[in-house]
Amino acid sequence: MQFDFDGFRINILDTPGHQDFSEDTYRTLVAADSAVMLIDNAKGVEEQTIKLFRVCRMRSIPIFTFVNKLDRAGRDPFSLMEELEQVLGIRSCPVNWPIGIHGDFQGVYHRDTREVEIYKGGNHGQARVDVESIPLSDPRLPDVIGKSYCEKLLEDVELLDVAGDPFDLGMILEGKLTPMFFGSASNNFGVEPFLKRFLKYTKSPTPRVSDAGAIDPEDEKFTGFIFKIQANMNPAHRDRLAFMRVCSGVFEKGMAVWHSSSGERIKLAQPQQFMAQEHESVEVAYPGDIIGLFDPGIFRLGDTLCTGNPVRFQGIPLFAPEFFCRVGPEDSMKRKQFLKGISQLSQEGAIQTFKRPNIGREEMIAGVVGVLQMDVLEYRLKSEYGVDILREVLPFRFVRWIVKSPKPPDRLRLTSTTVPAVDRSGRDVLMFENEWSIRLATENNEGLVLAETADRMTADDVP
Repeated sequence: MQFDFDGFRINILDTPGHQDFSEDTYRTLVAADSAVMLIDNAKGVEEQTIKLFRVCRMRSIPIFTFVNKLDRAGRDPFSLMEELEQVLGIRSCPVNWPIGIHGDFQGVYHRDTREVEIYKGGNHGQARVDVESIPLSDPRLPDVIGKSYCEKLLEDVELLDVAGDPFDLGMILEGKLTPMFFGSASNNFGVEPFLKRFLKYTKSPTPRVSDAGAIDPEDEKFTGFIFKIQANMNPAHRDRLAFMRVCSGVFEKGMAVWHSSSGERIKLAQPQQFMAQEHESVEVAYPGDIIGLFDPGIFRLGDTLCTGNPVRFQGIPLFAPEFFCRVGPEDSMKRKQFLKGISQLSQEGAIQTFKRPNIGREEMIAGVVGVLQMDVLEYRLKSEYGVDILREVLPFRFVRWIVKSPKPPDRLRLTSTTVPAVDRSGRDVLMFENEWSIRLATENNEGLVLAETADRMTADDVP
């Protein structure tokens, strides 16, 4: 989604909120320059937030926190600040502060301007809200928001000024401090002030690391990389789109570029941009822009596209799945369609596949980050490839890639429930039922090095 606001062009990469789809969000974060962490006012930090926060930390990107749903009763904001530090390990600095947290939300106090904004209207986000601004020092404030609200606000502000972390833009841009905002997105309360300050604080498109060094967005040479692939967005046309982040130079429709997976020059035809379900043709795009490319089946996650001398950007990490099933076609006559569907969904990153070698029979194990993705796998194989599947839930909860081993996997000292396997690219992995088995594997096998992530650059090379 792309839109213009206050003289800026903003590209928003929306991600699924459900924890079972966090793998898709992991990949999306690789294409982002900043992250907005949405916190439910009542629920606080949720499990999927913890996982995604780790990815933000890996990339050291700025994290902006927006505490949402202030129109409903929620938790004390000081409690939320404490939870951010204890659970996520990051300090916070509120840029504004809510007035009314028990379903009686009045507005926010902006600490930078020392003004109170009172919100009315909005029609549940369908209209621009009516805003009244009053300086904190204005003697009319107790009459406007109520004496008890005013006294509580003054008390909170004093505590924040004395005991809170000071605003430090340098630490924010390094991902070490998160600015905190409060509001209600569904009612349009606090959204515009957040957006204006986000644009004031955040970075413009940043350099990207490649095998030739950092690529600056101002570089005249065009570069970009594929971070998402989606097949059958329009089932009637069996289309397949690859989403590319432009990193430097200018993209032009129909341009010829070098493609890292094939090592050949290709023409980029039919580029598109999206706004919800709407899409339109793109003539030019600039660093930070996201465009969709028609994919005849040549693109892979992490592919680099560029003009001039070839470069490769760092690959997109492959994260360890947490739920596993043995899958196969219900009708053996549809094995070809089954394998095609599994292959394409694996290339999209929707699933990962594993096999246990030397077991005397063919086996396909599908691994996903969230269990709901197994239902999506079954649905998409049925609706897009015409294949009903049989699936058997497996007890594994962890997979680790073997980085270094003192002996072959089948000769390692492991628990009886730990299983050696190989991933789609033929890399050795160990599948575990619990964390205790992981610890035992490293303790009993000196020199064994395991990893929670793997390089995706070669993950799709094996058909």
